[in-house]
Amino acid sequence: MTDKKITNKDSLNFKPFNRYGKVIPGMSWHKISYDDNTHKGSYISKLEPGTKTIPHRHTGNEEFYIIDGELIDSDGTVFKKGDFVSFEPGSEHSSHTKTGCMILTFMAGKNEIISDIDKYHENLPSCKTSRYDE
Repeated sequence: MTDKKITNKDSLNFKPFNRYGKVIPGMSWHKISYDDNTHKGSYISKLEPGTKTIPHRHTGNEEFYIIDGELIDSDGTVFKKGDFVSFEPGSEHSSHTKTGCMILTFMAGKNEIISDIDKYHENLPSCKTSRYDE
C-alpha cells in the first residue's frame, strides 16, 4: 500500500457511473478514494450534455467542486466552473447539465434514491441556497 496517490484530471480512466445499481446514461466516474462499502471518499464524474442525475436524498454530507462546465440543480440554481457546493444530510435534489460538466465530489454517506420520480418533479424540494461570492 502506498502513502499517497496523485490523480490528474487529464489522464483519468472513466467508467460508467453505476453507484445506484444501474448505469446513468451520459454519466461516468473515476474513483479516487470512494469506497463502495462505506459510501465515503472522493471521485471525479463527467456528465455529457443533456445528462440528468437520479433524484436522491443525502444521508451524510455531500460536497462537490465544479471543475468545468455547468450543472443545474432541481431548484434552478446554476453551479458554474469554480463553484464549491455543500449539501447537508437530509437534503434532496437532482441535477442536469445542458453543456456537460466535470465534478470533483466528496462523499460522507450513502445517497438514497427517491423512488417516486414523477411526484418528486411535481414537488421540487426547495433547498436554502447561499452564495458567498455575490
